Amino acid sequence: MPRHFRPWATLFVLLLLACRAAAASPEGIVIRFSHVVADDTPKGIAARAFKRIAESRSNGRIRVEVYPRSTLFDDNDEILALQMGAVEIVAPSLSKFGKIGFPSFELFDLPFLFRDTEEVHRIMRGPVGRQLLADLNRQQILGLGYLDNGFKQMSANRPLLRRSDYAGLRMRIQPSRIIAAQMIALGAQAVPLALSETRLALSTRVVDGTENPLSNFVTQGIHEVQSHLSLTQHGYLGYAVVTSQRFWQQLKPADRELLEGAMHEAIEIGNNVASAHERRALDVIHAWKETHVHRPSEAQRSELEAAMRPVYERAKTRIGARLLEQTLHELSEARLRRRP
Repeated sequence: MPRHFRPWATLFVLLLLACRAAAASPEGIVIRFSHVVADDTPKGIAARAFKRIAESRSNGRIRVEVYPRSTLFDDNDEILALQMGAVEIVAPSLSKFGKIGFPSFELFDLPFLFRDTEEVHRIMRGPVGRQLLADLNRQQILGLGYLDNGFKQMSANRPLLRRSDYAGLRMRIQPSRIIAAQMIALGAQAVPLALSETRLALSTRVVDGTENPLSNFVTQGIHEVQSHLSLTQHGYLGYAVVTSQRFWQQLKPADRELLEGAMHEAIEIGNNVASAHERRALDVIHAWKETHVHRPSEAQRSELEAAMRPVYERAKTRIGARLLEQTLHELSEARLRRRP
């Protein structure tokens, strides 16, 4: 579809689905859970787990319809769809909240901020993460929790191990000023694109490379159109599972409690499989044999980290100096406690 027609087509679908929601049967509850990745990713597994648990505990009175792979909306449209009532639950990547007025979520886009998932969870489940979800109330969005995907790697048609390797590359990114600044710091050009458009853009050389967790590389077929994958582990990709306050407030307290419990368990299921999926995805890429896998040395990682360090200074005005300082302090304290 030509790009100049797309906003009108999207608006038409939103209005159509919103009308369908108004016509839903009063005897039951229908929840449409839209997301942009495959069923067999951590997010896809969590969505299906939520469907199974919610429908079972409500004896079928609550029905959950899961729409994966941008079946309804891609990641440019899903938050608007939620706000217009065309879907009830979405799980955008944390980067997506920056463009609707919550740039503080781009904290999680900072390069080399976290050493492992344990550190990510410490921030998400602590004061910083709870405040970020509470802030969404300003736009009538209710945060239900955070969901992991994994740490991001870099790909292109050449190895990306040193800063000079990025010079002149057009790198597909999620819309995030922090990620864009990261690519610019490496000497590349940042090109925001929806995940659903990424494989085609890579195969037609509209862009030269991208960053993503391994599970997305495999389920989106990105490894099939990129000859080199570099295991940089430079950043984290996660999601916030959200619903609209308007929908949530229409539910009976008992149903809200049931759905909160179902979502909590579903998120735990998704998070528990995330690391295993990363390992399996890497096995798939190795077996493909046409994609060469590179692991940067400690010196190369240090060079990349140093090149992207200026992004932190820029982040102070984007996400807030106080929030960044609080996060760095909490991580520092946690690392001291973890020392043997």
